[in-house]
Amino acid sequence: MRCYLRPQKIRAISFDLDDTLYDNEPHILNAEAELTQFLHQAYPLTQAWQPQQWRLLKLQLIQQNPALAHDTSAARIATLHKGLLLLGYSELEAKRGAQEGLDCFYFHRSHFQVSDDVLALLTRLSAHFRLIGITNGNVDAQRIGLSNVFEFVLHPGSGVRMKPAKDMFSQACERLDIGLDELLHVGDSMNADVRGARLAGCQSVWLNPSFGRVASLPIAALLPHMEIASLDSLQEMLLP
Repeated sequence: MRCYLRPQKIRAISFDLDDTLYDNEPHILNAEAELTQFLHQAYPLTQAWQPQQWRLLKLQLIQQNPALAHDTSAARIATLHKGLLLLGYSELEAKRGAQEGLDCFYFHRSHFQVSDDVLALLTRLSAHFRLIGITNGNVDAQRIGLSNVFEFVLHPGSGVRMKPAKDMFSQACERLDIGLDELLHVGDSMNADVRGARLAGCQSVWLNPSFGRVASLPIAALLPHMEIASLDSLQEMLLP
């Protein structure tokens, strides 16, 4: 545990989800594989495309409509819809296939449970602080087991920008009816979580390493208030 800035009064704690409360990579890879299998079976013309072609199409669509960069679900459905059209499917088929593809991905993307150890930690913290989630992703927090420990979870989209933009931090504090400086945000990303929280006026804790992935503190970065190597350190830092 390292302290860079003196913590102030904390009334609520927000947590990033992906790669903070669980290792996100295997769930994303599995969901991508399930989506590919679904598309190849239900829409055989998609077998002509490699993953790189889908990624390039997504980037092109985001360049044309930058708002898609802040909504992972909208970006995916737009990419599937456009790709199916380009591959020769009708508008009706492309619209149906895009929604079916998103549903397939979304189901498998959230087909796991947060570990008992993490849930136990959050339960202990919830006895002293109000807890919420702030994520750039689209995981179903209820399905993965977080609905009993978090008051709510915020996602970007519909005009709400991803971290490090301040949108979700401000929205969270408005809903909690607390000052921005009374929210402590915990996350693994120096940019999205630490920089985002600090720019919004919130306190921050940097989880490093995150599931074995060690990062170095960038030069001239906005410092977190605290750096921890394990979520368990939150108990030592915050609980009496």
